[in-house]
Amino acid sequence: MQLAAAQLPQHLQKGLKSLYTLHGDEALLIQEAADAIRAEARKQGYTERVVHTVAGAHFDWSEVLASGGSMSLFGDKQIVEVRIPSGKPGKEGSPAIQQIAESAKGNDDVLTIFVLPKLDKMTKTGAWFGALDSFGVTLEVQEIDRRALAPWLTQRLALVGLRVKSGEEGERTLKFFADRVEGNLLAAHQEIQKLSLLHPNTAHPEPVEGQGFDPSTSSGQAKLSPNGVGSANGLKELSFEQIEAAVLNVARYDVFKLSEAVLAGNLVRTQRMLDGLQAEGEAEVLVHWALSEDIRNLHRVRSLMDEGKPLPMALQEARVWGIKQRLYERILPRLSPLDSANLLHAAHQVDGIVKGLKSPGWPSNSWVALQQLAGMVCKVAA
Repeated sequence: MQLAAAQLPQHLQKGLKSLYTLHGDEALLIQEAADAIRAEARKQGYTERVVHTVAGAHFDWSEVLASGGSMSLFGDKQIVEVRIPSGKPGKEGSPAIQQIAESAKGNDDVLTIFVLPKLDKMTKTGAWFGALDSFGVTLEVQEIDRRALAPWLTQRLALVGLRVKSGEEGERTLKFFADRVEGNLLAAHQEIQKLSLLHPNTAHPEPVEGQGFDPSTSSGQAKLSPNGVGSANGLKELSFEQIEAAVLNVARYDVFKLSEAVLAGNLVRTQRMLDGLQAEGEAEVLVHWALSEDIRNLHRVRSLMDEGKPLPMALQEARVWGIKQRLYERILPRLSPLDSANLLHAAHQVDGIVKGLKSPGWPSNSWVALQQLAGMVCKVAA
């Protein structure tokens, strides 16, 4: 049974199942979902906990099977956690997981929790994952995207009794905070905990284990007041200066998020992400691949449209899906054939630069050339 992350608190109130599968790349939210399940399990008498981490192709699955198939020495209920960091259980793991999933049905003495990273479509259609979904509850934790990050921070600040000022200063404060922690929710959580220590709200109760995971937290939609910055009732107000002085720059970026920023025409965010990728030591070739892949796809779809194909059909033929599809739909109606050809030529020039060649009219520094190329796409998309 598939469960949306926002439904977990209500689900746990109705009763605990014997098998849960958590998957996604947001480590903080995965951890909090697991905490919420474990907290409810302890209320119901699950006092022992065994953790298995599947590492390597030669992992001994017999230990996991034995954990779930035997009672505790003292007859206590137990929690068995199976963590698969790679998301690949291996040849022996697949039948073992199917056996574990089948045996979990109706077993009220053992609670089994599988923790997995973000899974691709092919993995989700595999027999072992299908067994987990059929005999238990699967919960996919979605990432908090940039647009939802400010409300998410508002919600998290409220959990520790804090809020930002209302109005324009509050919006500026949340934007600054989001820029500092983008792509790193675990560090964002730590920065909020630090703020609660530096500026404690003595009248606000400490959050209990599992409290951080609720519908508004997991979906990125905070419970907002009409002014958009949360209820002031009982919350201590922080100024921009207080947050600026305390919050470190712990943002992390990847080339896929860079692609979204470029296609959205957000030049400031694009420049910041390129600076971050350079500081993190990302390979220029990979950054160029992300930019040029979008440029090639835009050119391909533009060419199909010029041949008379409608935009939806052209996007489908070019295999453009999801958020990229929405961004392409916004850009393509105003992307001229000349713009498309110029971007394609520029991508070719920068390809040589990142490989050590020189190109007339272009900077010799790879990162400067990448910023110029990204700026060209931003200008077309803005």
